[in-house]
Amino acid sequence: MQRAELLVVGGGIVGLATAWRFGQRFPGRKLRLLEKEPGLAAHQTGRNSGVIHSGIYYKPGSQKALLCLSGKRQLEQFCRDEGVRFETCGKVVVALTQAELPALERIAGRARDNGVAAERIGPERLRELEPHAAGIAALHVPGTGIVDYPGVCARLAARIREQGNEIELDARVFHLERRGDGIVASTPRGEFEGRALVNCAGLHADRIARLDGLDPRARIVPFRGEYWELRPQAQKLCRNLIYPVPDPSFPFLGVHFTRLVAGGVECGPNAVLAFAREGYTRSTVDWPDLSDALSYPGFWRLAQRHWRAGMGEMQRSFSKSAFTRALQRLMPELVEDDLHPAPAGVRAQALTPEGTLVDDFWFEQGERTVHVLNAPSPAATASLAIGSAIVERIQEALR
Repeated sequence: MQRAELLVVGGGIVGLATAWRFGQRFPGRKLRLLEKEPGLAAHQTGRNSGVIHSGIYYKPGSQKALLCLSGKRQLEQFCRDEGVRFETCGKVVVALTQAELPALERIAGRARDNGVAAERIGPERLRELEPHAAGIAALHVPGTGIVDYPGVCARLAARIREQGNEIELDARVFHLERRGDGIVASTPRGEFEGRALVNCAGLHADRIARLDGLDPRARIVPFRGEYWELRPQAQKLCRNLIYPVPDPSFPFLGVHFTRLVAGGVECGPNAVLAFAREGYTRSTVDWPDLSDALSYPGFWRLAQRHWRAGMGEMQRSFSKSAFTRALQRLMPELVEDDLHPAPAGVRAQALTPEGTLVDDFWFEQGERTVHVLNAPSPAATASLAIGSAIVERIQEALR
């Protein structure tokens, strides 16, 4: 039996941030992080577009708003201290029609309420910032940035080990059991015992919670986001980040352009049901995962509510031409040959039985456990603040 004060399940950026913050708060207390893959940041963290979000979309006072604003500052300072590449480049949220102007103003209002610097600009200023972008008006958000999230994770892992704590790879947790005043996690690497446990398992967070005896009201339903990348000759079309005004009736942001900190420009994503919780291609099918999604009433209620938009997302999944047309609304000069495929990601999104996507971060506490049951974007931006918040929640169990 390998013992520790705290077990952290999941080696993405939230799990690593939590482990590091624990080591800072409780130096000398043993921690073990359990990651099921042979490497860290293998899923959501390593497959996102690397944006440092400013916090313009989130309901004022929500966990997303508060932790994003705090986490952004902490993340940028961490990158400065650790030499991780990042850049504060700014983004524009573009209104293409008069009908989109009220939604643009609502986003500007949220930015003001959240204390985020954002400027409403007209087409002339938009052309100065993004000469090839369409739009009759835009919101310029200068504080948005781009970063190397796998690089952040590598530095967090190094700091965790310097604290004297352990990271166990190939350690998928398949059983949890309470023994005396401890919690035992069974893995292919053996059993690990902790006085408390934090679940940051992302795409499998609800399943880990069930192993702990909880019955989460919502379920993770995986949505694949597919991307294309601009070929080198077309990268001049996008200087930084170009986003559309999101459709307020559809719970995703829509396809957009993101300059990557390592070079290149990513375009997307769409949002389609993945046939596996780690279904990064259309042909990847895990029948238990698919059955889990399709037997869930919440999925069918979501599909019924958004079937028309969902059909458009599916069309873009199967048709490069349809994807190109969606991008051309933001950038008319783009042509289909400017695009080549880029790796997809899968978003771990909690969905209620009523068919509503959980709109905020969601932390559930058990007996000496904390479960992170919903942490989609902007969780990477907010990760260091989330880690501190989780340590606050778990410290009572460790007294």
